Amino acid sequence: WGIMSKVQVLCLGLGHSAGARSSLPALWWVDEQRTEIRWSFEELGFHSRRLANVLSEECRLAQGDRVFLILPRVPEWWLVNIACLRAGTVLIPGTSQLTPRDILHRLQVSEAKCVITDESTAHLLDAVGSQCPALTSKLLLSTRGRQGWGDLTALMGSASADHVCVDTSSDDHMTIFFTSGTTGSPKMTLHSHCSFGLGYWLDLTDSSVFWNTSDTGWAKTAWSSVFASWTQGACVFAHHMPRFNTSTVLQTLSRYPISTFCTAPTAYRMLVQEDPSRFQFPALEHCLCAGEPINPEVMSQWRRLTDLDIYEGYGQTETVGACRPSRIRKVRPGSFGKVSPAYDVQVVDDEGRVLPRGTEGNLAIRVKPHRPFCLFLEYMGEPEKTAECFRGDFYLTGDRGVMDKDGYLWFIGRADDVILSAGYRIGPFEVENALIEHEAVAESAVVSSPDPIRGEVVKAFVVLTPEYKSMNQYELIRELQAHVKRVTAPYKYPRKIEFVDQLPKTVSGKIRRVELRKKEWDHQM
Repeated sequence: WGIMSKVQVLCLGLGHSAGARSSLPALWWVDEQRTEIRWSFEELGFHSRRLANVLSEECRLAQGDRVFLILPRVPEWWLVNIACLRAGTVLIPGTSQLTPRDILHRLQVSEAKCVITDESTAHLLDAVGSQCPALTSKLLLSTRGRQGWGDLTALMGSASADHVCVDTSSDDHMTIFFTSGTTGSPKMTLHSHCSFGLGYWLDLTDSSVFWNTSDTGWAKTAWSSVFASWTQGACVFAHHMPRFNTSTVLQTLSRYPISTFCTAPTAYRMLVQEDPSRFQFPALEHCLCAGEPINPEVMSQWRRLTDLDIYEGYGQTETVGACRPSRIRKVRPGSFGKVSPAYDVQVVDDEGRVLPRGTEGNLAIRVKPHRPFCLFLEYMGEPEKTAECFRGDFYLTGDRGVMDKDGYLWFIGRADDVILSAGYRIGPFEVENALIEHEAVAESAVVSSPDPIRGEVVKAFVVLTPEYKSMNQYELIRELQAHVKRVTAPYKYPRKIEFVDQLPKTVSGKIRRVELRKKEWDHQM
């Protein structure tokens, strides 16, 4: 399968899979008004062939040309993904939360020739489009005219439904994802037709109804809601929520026959505060999370309320799914399971030497003598940053972790996030886990803060639950510090605590510890 093009896999599948699978649709889409669209694989094939012709004929895009896509969770987002595979164009997804500056940067560095969006973002693209000479066509998902834009719906309606997939090889460029920028500026992560889509950790079948809430601008959505789901014949469920709403999510899980649910750890934290016990989820069998570490306390609360474990997977935009839990093994809270079959993941030192089990080090993927087919190709235009990722025989993920004696992997933190205090190495995630076990803490982020004696110390930024916001802050700080000392090694407790209304996050919802850390250290300058 690794040497077969995604075009061959999906385009052949979308042509004739409908008769060989269950009665479930391939795509089941709903919105807040309970409007529903259900498309079979055959219908997806029909619509995507028309859209591929629009790209090739109306937009005059050739194989290898780049398409910048900004659409929310609407059915056309899935059609564009398939149409780009058919036409051999390189897809660049973007989130609807991008600013004009973000959009300008992505258009200029990617040299995209076509952009596809809706009315909510069109004005932002109009504001920067003149500064992007490579941009030659703009398609708008709208029935209303807007000067300089083609009407995607109308063009598809008049396009032919006959289309022959472009012949692509496994190492041809397929998609470019911009990293989420948790530790720096977003980079262009290039994937080929064979390197993206390995997602069997989801444990789907052709009788699964799978709901993944990831934003359409991020790699997790393509990985889980296009490739991993459809190559296993599952039904992809999508809810067009403008914003994540806990009540809507719980009602949807209760109302529809969703069997597998995947969302971010941040979302699970919000859901357990909403009290899912008020709802019944008769079809729900399997729950997953990815994107950032999940606190064991949240996993415990979810299990008490739903009687279901949360299975945590580990991957990156660059790697797809590198480690996975298994439903046949008991969940170990705090661990993201064992290595995925396509990879050899090890814990190594800074020179790329494998460390003994139980020793903290760099999470790394072996690339020599054989490079895994599902690893990204490069950071486009940044050969130095690409080279920095490799040490000896390994690709370094930039994350720190530990492998236990049984081969389970445990996350410590981003390499840049690890705190060195008076000779001790302290991972922020362990301190955050301890904090969130206290009922006063809704959310927290732990970073290093300068200290004249210890060099740096642990500082926690804490978002309080409503019941504790009026409590005396000095007393609460003392209580939280004492709590962390009881839960984990005393030297790890936060010597500084600051209460905040919210934490800085990327548009994908990951906490930007780099921003908090920079704020702390800039004060010393």
